[in-house]
Amino acid sequence: MAPKVSPADVRSALNAVAPWVAAALEQRGIGAVEASESEVARPTRATLANAVRSSARMLAQEAPGHSVELRVPPFVAVQCIEGPRHTRGTPPNVVEMAPELWLGLALGLLRYDEVGDHIDASGTRAGEIADHLPVARV
Repeated sequence: MAPKVSPADVRSALNAVAPWVAAALEQRGIGAVEASESEVARPTRATLANAVRSSARMLAQEAPGHSVELRVPPFVAVQCIEGPRHTRGTPPNVVEMAPELWLGLALGLLRYDEVGDHIDASGTRAGEIADHLPVARV
């Protein structure tokens, strides 16, 4: 089991990557995000990993369960949302996306319905993670 994360730690981790996330989303033309006019450097891999892992684990803490698996490769996969437990093979409800998309959702820069064409979601309950977003607004 992953260690518990505190809301303050999640907020701090997300603050560290928020400018880059906004710029990355703007560059991809996703959402109505406006980045600052200056060029934003990509965060280090460790900083990015910390933000992705802590925010995904916060989602799992806030919406405990095993019905939906959230995957943000290469950094984390968590199970969340109450319901039937999955035990073997590929879970029936999976949401997988790029780190910048997850962070955009976690920060409240994007809505789940805005990223539908850019993520892989399968299963009838996959969209239920939208009910638990954003993880933190910074």
